[in-house]
Amino acid sequence: MHNLRAIFAIILPALLAAIPTAQAAWPDKPIRLVIGSAAGSGPDIISRVMAERLYGVWNQRVVVDPRPGVAGLLSADIVTRSAADGYTWMMLTSQLLVATNAYTNHKVNLARDFASISLIGSVPFVLVVNPQVPAKTVGELIELAKKSSPNLRYGSAGTGASEHLCGVLFNRMTNTSMLHVPYKGVGQAVADTVAREVHMTYGVLTAVQSMVQAGRVRALGVTTRKRAALLPDVPTIAETVPGYENFGWYSIVAPTGTPQEVLAKVNAEVVKAIKDPTMSDQLKGLGIEVAGTSRAELDAFRADQTKRISELVKAAGVSLQ
Repeated sequence: MHNLRAIFAIILPALLAAIPTAQAAWPDKPIRLVIGSAAGSGPDIISRVMAERLYGVWNQRVVVDPRPGVAGLLSADIVTRSAADGYTWMMLTSQLLVATNAYTNHKVNLARDFASISLIGSVPFVLVVNPQVPAKTVGELIELAKKSSPNLRYGSAGTGASEHLCGVLFNRMTNTSMLHVPYKGVGQAVADTVAREVHMTYGVLTAVQSMVQAGRVRALGVTTRKRAALLPDVPTIAETVPGYENFGWYSIVAPTGTPQEVLAKVNAEVVKAIKDPTMSDQLKGLGIEVAGTSRAELDAFRADQTKRISELVKAAGVSLQ
C-alpha cells in the first residue's frame, strides 16, 4: 500500500499538469469545413478564403469539403453524424435554412443539432427584368403587374429556393400575383430572362452583376434594406415597398456538444479573420455585407431567420420530398 501511494504521488501531478497542455493544443490536426454547395460556388469561395486565413493562425489546414445535394441537407446530415470535437464545422446558409423548411423527409433540426460560431455576412438578391419590360422602377413594375393579363412571370433557381421566396414576399406585400416559373439553377433563370421566356428573376448579386452592367437585364431593386455597394445606383425594393427584405447569408456552425472553449476560440479567430481588411475586401468584392458576429448574436439571428423563413415557405405552399 505504501508503494502504491508513492507511485500515485509521482504520477498524479504529472497527469494533472498534462491536462491544460492538451486543451491548449487545439487544433492539433486538420479541421474539416463541410459546405452544402459545389466547388466554385459562393460558399466554396468564401470558405477557402477563410481556410487560408486560419491556416496562417493555427498552422493547421481547414479542409473545405463540398457536399452538394438536396439543397444542402446532405452536408447537414454528414456533420450531425460527426464527432463534436471541434474538428468538423459546417457552413450554414440561408438556402440550407430554407431547405429544412421546404423538405419534409429529413431529420435535420438546425436549432437542435448545431452550435453557433459566427455570421460571416449577407448578400442581396437583385430583382432584374428583361429590358423590353416597360417598367423602369419597382413602382412601375407593381402597376404593370396589377394591369397585366396574363400575369407577369418570374423565374427562380427552383421551387423553394431563396429566389422563389423573394417573389412570394413581393407578391404578398404588393398584392400582386406574378407567376412563378422554377428552373434548375439561377443561371438558367437569368438566361431565360434575357431571352424573354420570363419577364424577370431574382438573382444573388454576383450572379447578375455582369448582366446588369452589360445592359442585358435591367436592375430594378435589391432585396436588402441597404443599397448594395457593388450596385450603388440600384435602389432597394424597400424604398418602394416598406419593410421588404429577403437576403442570402453565410455562417459557421459546429455540431452541438462541441466544447465551449473550442467554440469560443474559433469564434475569436473567425471574427478576427472576417474583420481583417484584406479578407474583408475580398468578401466585399463578392457582394457580401461583412458581419463577424458573436456566438450569441448568431443565435438570435438564426432564431429570427427561422421564424421568417418558415412563414414564407408556408405562404408559398412549398412541400418537397
